[in-house]
Amino acid sequence: MYTLFHILVACHITTGAVGLVSFWAPVVSKKGSAFHVKWGRIFVWSLLVTGALAVCMSTVTLLAPAETHPHIPDLVLVNGVFGWMMLYLGVLTINLAWYGDLAVLNRRRHLANRTPLNLALQVLLLIAATNCAWQGWRTGLWLMVGISTIGFATVATNAWFLAQREPGPTAWLREHIKALIGAGISVYTAFSAFGAVRLAPQLALHPVLWAIPLVTGISLILYFWSTLPRRAALRP
Repeated sequence: MYTLFHILVACHITTGAVGLVSFWAPVVSKKGSAFHVKWGRIFVWSLLVTGALAVCMSTVTLLAPAETHPHIPDLVLVNGVFGWMMLYLGVLTINLAWYGDLAVLNRRRHLANRTPLNLALQVLLLIAATNCAWQGWRTGLWLMVGISTIGFATVATNAWFLAQREPGPTAWLREHIKALIGAGISVYTAFSAFGAVRLAPQLALHPVLWAIPLVTGISLILYFWSTLPRRAALRP
């Protein structure tokens, strides 16, 4: 288990690093350009793989918490943060990356977003967020309860969009922006927080460390949403 876990960690760090870097290329580039599309695809697929590896790492942790994290004596913390919360964050990352990519691929073909996989990902995220909140409440790890609210908000807003019969002309673009920047928030949060466990364990559960990526990401979402009316007016 120890060897398998560290192989997964190495792969997770590699693909996650690609996601961390490639996130900014679509953010700062001209929207719709070939450069934007190319780096957007790299970002999406790196996050899908990173999220899947996080799910595998959390599963191995839950099966063998002491073996995979011998440097942390508190097994309640290991199971909670590195097990259930990492599982939730992995599902959240996959959900946002897939949903955001599908939104831009389908654009105005709204019904094409209601694929069995896309709908199943909403259910899986709801289950993962509920379990993360419950495990946090049960063990007194209140950060887990707080971070689970992002999952509930994601499922609620995704389901609202998917349930609409005829969304507005820029609704798909709003969802694309929300989901992929949200995926960036997820991966930056995970890397800063879980990395802090090794470099500065006393900071790992500090709310400020978790709040910085969230505030930055929400600010970016609101900024790009505010530019949509102007862009729509410039289109022929």
